[in-house]
Amino acid sequence: MASSKLKDQMNEKLKTQKSEATGERTETMPDTTALTTVSDSNFIALKSDALGIIRENLKHQQLSAAMFDVVKSPSGGTTVFSVPGLSGEEAEKELTGIILSYTTPRAYWDTPDPKEGTPPICFSNDSVVSIEGQPCSQCQFNDFGSKNGGETNAKACKESVCIFLLRQDNILPLIVRVPVSSKAAFLKYATRLVGTMTPISSVVTKITLEKSTNKTGQPYAKYNFEAVSNLSPEEATSAKGYGDNFMEIVQAADSPQVIAAAV
Repeated sequence: MASSKLKDQMNEKLKTQKSEATGERTETMPDTTALTTVSDSNFIALKSDALGIIRENLKHQQLSAAMFDVVKSPSGGTTVFSVPGLSGEEAEKELTGIILSYTTPRAYWDTPDPKEGTPPICFSNDSVVSIEGQPCSQCQFNDFGSKNGGETNAKACKESVCIFLLRQDNILPLIVRVPVSSKAAFLKYATRLVGTMTPISSVVTKITLEKSTNKTGQPYAKYNFEAVSNLSPEEATSAKGYGDNFMEIVQAADSPQVIAAAV
């Protein structure tokens, strides 16, 4: 046993020395079990009859995407979010909250610069099958270079991630638009949580922006996702229940409205 332990220690030391010599960084997967567990996170939606308030105020009206505050993707490599507030747009360096749910929509407009809120010609809630039941993978507008007559390598059909982010001081989540350039980063984050058997709604997630450049040298904002704390088991259960029930209300809304606002 002692010999085996000594061998392991030597191998680890050699690995560290090699990394230092080559300048390599050893990245580790985030261990959510090492995060601080918050016993009282002060999310008012989890401490009140939030769904009852929504149903009472809206009566039998649908909770459409038009009623949500939407945080759009900043342009030009800007690393500050513009968040709608009671006094207008407010600049915030980070967004922190519980991801109740998310969708991976895609939409196609027959004009390169559609007016805000214009329903798309074709759309999908999951980027797999269109609303008409056609596979997105076989669509000509899903091909690289199909946008603007092939002037760029971009797809004509626009992909994104639509995150429903519940913050502490509101019972309605923000819709956070994550562009296709950061879609893989978000899915990697979600997959890391899967690896530790951690539901995405059971952690408090922090979203930040980092300036980056694409292959053509154009600046853009790269999204980063980090789990900053665990909810207590009781709050995790409440968050899942609230998220499930809330999304049932949202999914009753008009799909073109949801997609047009989210992409």
